[in-house]
Amino acid sequence: MLDITAADRIAIHETIALHGHVADDRDWDRWDDLYTDDLVLDLEDFGLGTIYGIAALRKMARDNQDDPSQPLGHHVTNIVLVAQDGDRVRARSKGLAVNADGSSGTVVYEDMLRQTPQGWRICHRRILARRTPVRP
Repeated sequence: MLDITAADRIAIHETIALHGHVADDRDWDRWDDLYTDDLVLDLEDFGLGTIYGIAALRKMARDNQDDPSQPLGHHVTNIVLVAQDGDRVRARSKGLAVNADGSSGTVVYEDMLRQTPQGWRICHRRILARRTPVRP
């Protein structure tokens, strides 16, 4: 059982859900409403390595914002809090992406959040692509 208040639980859910709005609005200056300055963002499953720090995330986002393969819509759902370690909470959620060609994709977000003076922020995020299994 997690030892957090209902208010903290709601704040964590809203922080995670904010991702879709910031990403789809291309409002890169708002990443700090979502992430800590020392963010670790694991994009290994997409062949993009790991991003260290919010400044590096902003640069990557700006550099790629006109890439036509970027989704038009990011939707976060199925947010569950799964563990707590002191001032940190681990969460899992699902992401749905809608692309310009009408196709869609899905991911799993594995997040570690910590409470900061500004509120709950994601300090570590691993994004795992959900792909159709290849059959031999």
